[in-house]
Formats: sequence, C-alpha cells, structure tokens
Amino acid sequence: MKKWLLFLLLLPLLSCTNLDPIDTDGSFKMTSQVDDWRDEVIYQIFTDRFYDGDTSNNFNVDLTRWGKYHGGDWQGVIDKLDYLSEMGVTTIWISPVVKNVEEDAGFASYHGYWTQDFMDVNPHFGDMAKLREMVKAAHAKGIKIILDIVVNHIGQLFYYDINGNGYPDDYLIGGNGQPYGNRNGDYPSSLTRTSEWDPEFDTRGIQGFSSLGENGLADIKWMYVPNINRVPPMPKEFQNPNWYNRKGRTTVWYNFDSRDVSWRDNLSSVCEWLTTGDHGSRLGLDCSGCDCNGNCPCATEYIRKQETEGDFPGGLKDVKTSHPDVQKKMVEVFSWWIEMADFDGFRIDTVKHVEHEFWQYFAKGIRDFAKAKGKSNFLLFGEVFDGDDALLGSFTKDDELDSVFYFSQKFWLGGVVKEGNSPSSLEQLYNMRQTNYCADSSPTGACKETVATHGVPPTKLLVNFLDNHDVNRWLYESNKKALHNALMYLLTWDGIPCIYYGTEQDFNGGNDPKNRETMWLAKNPFSTNGDTFKLVKALNKIRADYVAMRRGEVSVKYASTSRSDANDADSGIFAFEKATTTGDKVLVVINFNPYKESSATIPNSLSGSLRNIFPDVDTNDTTNGGNASVTVPARGIKIFVPDAQAKDYSTITNYVSPAE
Repeated sequence: MKKWLLFLLLLPLLSCTNLDPIDTDGSFKMTSQVDDWRDEVIYQIFTDRFYDGDTSNNFNVDLTRWGKYHGGDWQGVIDKLDYLSEMGVTTIWISPVVKNVEEDAGFASYHGYWTQDFMDVNPHFGDMAKLREMVKAAHAKGIKIILDIVVNHIGQLFYYDINGNGYPDDYLIGGNGQPYGNRNGDYPSSLTRTSEWDPEFDTRGIQGFSSLGENGLADIKWMYVPNINRVPPMPKEFQNPNWYNRKGRTTVWYNFDSRDVSWRDNLSSVCEWLTTGDHGSRLGLDCSGCDCNGNCPCATEYIRKQETEGDFPGGLKDVKTSHPDVQKKMVEVFSWWIEMADFDGFRIDTVKHVEHEFWQYFAKGIRDFAKAKGKSNFLLFGEVFDGDDALLGSFTKDDELDSVFYFSQKFWLGGVVKEGNSPSSLEQLYNMRQTNYCADSSPTGACKETVATHGVPPTKLLVNFLDNHDVNRWLYESNKKALHNALMYLLTWDGIPCIYYGTEQDFNGGNDPKNRETMWLAKNPFSTNGDTFKLVKALNKIRADYVAMRRGEVSVKYASTSRSDANDADSGIFAFEKATTTGDKVLVVINFNPYKESSATIPNSLSGSLRNIFPDVDTNDTTNGGNASVTVPARGIKIFVPDAQAKDYSTITNYVSPAE
C-alpha cells in the first residue's frame, strides 16, 4: 500500500515533460542520419526487457511475473550501444514511448501498445530529456532510431454501456441462442456471454438492449481510475465518441500463414458461414455466386470490415481512422514526436487493421513534415501480420508505406529451413514482388513518394526478419544449426535485415509473453563470444564492407527444385548474385540441406578467380567466374568475390558451425 501511495504522489512529477521541441541550450537539433536504408541492419528492442540502466524509475516492477514491468529503460539502451555497435547494428527499433494504461486484467503495459496519452512519455522508461539523450547518444555512434507507433487503437479506456446502468458489466445469460433482446446478425448461433468491455463484433455498431429488446447504439463510458492511469485519453480530442468505430471485437481474420490451409478462420470457413441461411443478407452482403473455393468477394469484404473497424482483441478500442479529423490529428501527433526526439523512421503497428485511404493521407503528411524539418530519408514501414503476400504488398502501393515487415518471407523461409521445402519456393516468392508490391521506380509512378524519399521503390526496402515479439522464437521450434542457416539468408538476401533482441544470444521463447525475455537476467546476456553472435557480427561486417551486399540488384542464379532435405546432389542449394551499376558484384551460395553437403554449377557474371570470404573452415576455397562449381557444407554458406577484392575476415571471428 505504501508503494502505491508513493507512486500516486510521484505520478504528476513523472508525467511532466519539457514540451519544447528544442532544448533550451540549443544542443538538441533534428538531423538526417540515413544515406540509404539498404545499408542498415535493424535491431528490435523491447525497452522494458532489454536492460535496466536506471533503477530510479522502477515503480510497479515485478521480475517474477512475465506480464509485469521488469525495469528496462532508455538509459539501458544507452548503456549497451557499444555492444550493439560491435555486433554491426546500425539502427535500433524501440517499442512505443507513449504513456499507457498502467495495467489491465492483471497484465501491465510494459510493451507500450495500450496508449492513454499520445503526447506524453511512459515514465517507466524515463522522461523526455532521457529519450532525447538516448537518440542523441545513438546518433553519435552512427546508430539510427526507429520509433514503434500505434494509430489503430487506444488502450481499454472505455466500455460499452449496453444495459445502460453506468457500470462495466460482464455477465452470462442462461439458455440457448442470443442474449435476450439482442439481434446481433454477426453471431446468430448460441451466445450467452455479454462483456461490456469487449463485446463481439456487430456490423451495425454495439447495440444497447434489455429483455424488452434493442434500444439503439450503446453509449461509451470513459473510465477514471487514476491509480492505474485508466483515465480518458489525451489529447482531449480523443475523448470524442465519434472518433471510434464502436463495433466491438474483431473475431475473423485472414490466415497468418497463407500456406496453412487448416487455419480455423480462413476465407473458406467465413464464406461457408455467410452463405448458410441468410447470414450474409442479414449483414447487408451479396454473397450470390460464392463457391467458397477462393471465389467469395463478400467474405473478403466482411473480413476486411472486421479487421478495419473492429476493436483489437483484449479490449483495445478501434480508432475511427476514416474520420478526417482523426487523420489530421494523427499526422499532427506523430509529426510532433519526430520533432521532439529526432527519430529516423516509424515502424507502424497493426497496419492491416486500418484503411488504405488513411495510410495514403498519413504517409504524405509525415513525409512532408520530415522533409520540411530536414529529415530527407524518413522511413515508414508497417506490420501487416499476415502470410498473404499480396495483402502485405498492397500497403506499399498508391503512395502508402515505404516498406512492410516481410511476414510472408518469414513463413516461406521457415518452410525451407524447418520443413524441408524446395529452395525454389524462395525464388517464386521473390518473383511475386514485382506484382504484389509497388515496383515502379519512376519519379511519377505509383510509389513516387517512396522513390522521391529513398531513391528506390518499396520492393527494395522490405524488412526481413526471423523473430519478433508476436511470434515464436526461431529456436522454440528448431535447432541452432537451422537458426544459423536462416541468419545466413537474412543477412545476405535482398532487403533490410532486422534482428530481434536476444536472437544473437540464442533466446528460445515460445509465444507471447515467453518471447519477451528479460535480457539482462539471462546467462551471459551481453556476451560477444557465442557462436550466434559471432555469425551475426561476421555477416554484418561483410555486408558493411561490400556495397553489392547491401545495394546490389539481385538475380537468382540457382534454386534447387528438390526438397531441401533430399539426397539429390544439389538439394538445398540456393544461389544468387548481387551487382551494382558500378560493377561491384558478389555471389552467395547457401545450402539449406540439414544432412549433407550439396553441389551445383552456378552461372554468374563475375570474372576471374573467385574467393570465398565467409570465415568458415574452408576460407581458402576458390573457383572461377562464369560457371562456378561449388560445394557447400550442410546448412552452410559461401560468399564469393573476385580474388583481388577479397578481404581477410579470419580475425573477426572463429566461427564454427554448431552441431545439428
């Protein structure tokens, strides 16, 4: 009790920030840090779980519970910049910085996704001065900072007063069928639970009702529980009920992994439900002609409606991003953050839950502001948590985002490395980019804003990853040899690589919250001697030294059509060349076969004697350009450059491939 009283007394002081965009001594200046985003290696940090550098802000911390704050902060990031630099990290993506609801249903807001105040800092991580200090310290070491932002929803700050009693009820009504008086067409089957915190989606909007029947759109009621910061949102404009869709919780989704046809909420199952009886017509949908075998426009329309207008599961209330005033305010809010702390880019949460029209407006507003302030290369990349490659790519078209988190590649790569699928599938996915993503490099094309900002279209800026905070760690369902094989691809392939904190230390947590480990409590948490750290460091060094590794145009030279775990001579082989317009070239050959070395003759445009520069056991391996005969160890990689351009990497690592 005493701790909570102290917290309540300190909260006003912790919430006070200097809102002037420039420090009074003139030391804080906005800068443009990035030459070409293809040069960058991103490292994702969950601030609360990375390093506790300042114990003075450790209120409401409980290290014994996964769902509570653990104490990591911006000072902790400052303290570990040298560690990140040694690994070859050039950009840090930090979790959201805004003030959150303190806790909900026994869980804390350590992740940052429960916004309460869009224009104040989360005091668990430090104050505005400390945030600026972190950005400035990172910039001094050549490290850029990407801020994680959320526009789709706020925290659970209001409830739907369905029965009109002014209290947030969560109750059961016995018997079969609908709760008495309710006619929710989206759920015509048995539904006996009604939660005013998190009711199921209703196309019409959440309706008030009693046993006598419905009585119109339910009022929303803001909570006021200051001891956990569950108070109306700020700025005050966000307290307008019309700024929210008010339709309840999203319950149908596209496949997370488009290769998984058994996913329970896939397009076919939604189609079957809509075309049974009068379900579709009750929702105002024309489902005539649907065959539920991939041809059901009304199901696609319905899923997208839920995804864009429904509350995020857990009671996170959906902001009405189609409202012009909301759009203007969101641009104002996040432009303010750029000016306040000199961020270099935004990673944007829950992108597929927001309309395309919003992203067209928001992206233009943010780009225009950043450029006006001298930040000429501000990056906008989004999280589209889905395996549908076309859906991911749709958010890079029509001058929307510069890039997306490449979920489809994560799933397809997992199919090759973990499941033994053919390496040729990776070539297939790469070829799909030209159609699914905006590939127009012309100054007046469909992605002209990205081209004007970055010099290349979105197809060249996709953010590649293996782990993140919303999926199992790679090592949760695989072994270290396979992880290294995937990292070889991640750090040499086309795009911007992103490493989730702890991957380099062999973290192996399962789904949330076990994939959000407390880094500094791990055994040897910031060691630079582990084989995974050494692999990442070595590949990042090679990437930094050879411009073709970063900016070269990719051409796939060989992709085995055999299963990667087969016994064919070439099974597992995937080879690609990367070449710049100035003639710099590299040839990368990866073997995804987990059991044996594999060989192939790789056609390429390099000339003369070639040397493998990857510091493995066969650093002296040489071959000739034109048609290179290459043999690669199981789960191995070779990186060839002309012999005259080869650098010696034997001193940066003694990397030894781990046992399977």
